[in-house]
Amino acid sequence: MRVLVAEDEPRLADAIGEWLRGEAHAVDVAYDGAAALERVAVNAYDVVVLDRDLPGVHGDEVCREVLASRAPTRVLMLTAAARVADRVAGLGLGADDYLTKPFAFPELSARVLALGRRCRPAAPPVLRRGGIVLDQARREVVRDGRYVPLARKEFGVLAELLRADGGVVSAEQLLEKVWDEHADPFTGAVRLTVLKLRRKLGDPPVVETVTGVGYRIR
Repeated sequence: MRVLVAEDEPRLADAIGEWLRGEAHAVDVAYDGAAALERVAVNAYDVVVLDRDLPGVHGDEVCREVLASRAPTRVLMLTAAARVADRVAGLGLGADDYLTKPFAFPELSARVLALGRRCRPAAPPVLRRGGIVLDQARREVVRDGRYVPLARKEFGVLAELLRADGGVVSAEQLLEKVWDEHADPFTGAVRLTVLKLRRKLGDPPVVETVTGVGYRIR
């Protein structure tokens, strides 16, 4: 999924970003409300992990802007305030979920995944096609009974192709969902990742290139 982390404590923001990238998400990070709004305006995020007490533009206003955009983006609000009244107020703004600091990263991951399933058509936790079995929770891939070790981007690309269920996924769509905002669309990163993915999946080839359109799993 494409995730924005908006958190004004740089060490925490970067740690959350690295953790979620380790879960094969494409993650952008903003350290204040204005930067968060800039990114929301130009990128289609599945989930925004939003600190409520952002400097500059308050997290409440960022939440309102996300809702006003009518995008399917889901908001997971973070706060140091543990009172029930604060949680109720945050949810009343339109946040989809609420997590109090400090929190365990595995719980954060679980909540992000749950919200992500709500912002796009539901996909089963285990994806299957062409002899490939991809377990999203375990981050494991098996083809015809053989375990296939994949790097983060390879796993992300394969997951997006499997979710399409035989449909074609363009390179632009893969960049949007698997890479972050720093990805250069002219580097050939998608093509190189697909090439590595094909090699690891082995024969017979299962990832097909549709010339001028994108890629699909046969």
